[in-house]
Amino acid sequence: MCALEMRSLFGSESQTSILESHVKIDPSRSPFIKERLAVIYEGESPQDLLKQVATLQVAGATFKVIYVKNGGPSKNVEQGFENRRAIEKEIGLHINGMADIHHPKRLFGVMNVNGRWVFGDYVKSESVWFRHQQKPHSYSTALNTRVARAVVNIAIPNPSGIKVIDPCCGIGTVLVEALSMGIDIVGSDRNPLILGGARENIAHFGLSGEVKLKDIRDITNQYDVAIIDLPYNLCSVITPEEQTEMIQSARRFAKKVVVITVEPIDEILINEGFVIIDRAIVKKGSFTREVIVCK
Repeated sequence: MCALEMRSLFGSESQTSILESHVKIDPSRSPFIKERLAVIYEGESPQDLLKQVATLQVAGATFKVIYVKNGGPSKNVEQGFENRRAIEKEIGLHINGMADIHHPKRLFGVMNVNGRWVFGDYVKSESVWFRHQQKPHSYSTALNTRVARAVVNIAIPNPSGIKVIDPCCGIGTVLVEALSMGIDIVGSDRNPLILGGARENIAHFGLSGEVKLKDIRDITNQYDVAIIDLPYNLCSVITPEEQTEMIQSARRFAKKVVVITVEPIDEILINEGFVIIDRAIVKKGSFTREVIVCK
């Protein structure tokens, strides 16, 4: 799941704990990204960085420098605690600005990666998805918030100008994650008993979004992306014919579809004109779900 999200957001994946990319993503968007360092300067040694940071002007904001530990293949060159603090201090002293170790307005990071030293703006991820676990209404078979957030990123790597629908929104887990990222998404479901809970969950986090009572087969508006967590027989009576009708409907109103399923549906997707472009498996207890990206 992590690799699929990485491919979707960045167009490539890494075999280590570090990914280098020109794509700038807010690390709090992803449940898998720990932090981001936007490189400003780089060199072969910390001394190379000192010469460069001396030209940096930090006007109107306090700053702090932190040493970012590398858990990847270069960890054998990691500094001890005292050395890390010394590097932070030395670089901080060379920056033209006011340091504040307690409440800085701007965070800088220094790091050894792939045999070179880099310095830049540092952002640590916030586990937004974890806070969303504490919602008023839950559903035993719903996606967990961590998976839901990753699915949203897989479906909508670049939200600008994209219209999205979750036509089987259930308790609203996907909607909450998408809305918290500012994504233009609406939800609908044919079960009137669950929609009140979805609306309350959205409002609980100070979000607002449209949630309607509607069968997927009755959707007429057009969307760039649909995220469909298919109902399954263990929890919801759905025949293979209905499953096919749901995929047919999605083909009609969405250009791109991300399907979450516990049953094999490749044949249905292909028969209805979809091309499968990527996929991943995710487990929740005894359930094994598959996330399939189609166009």
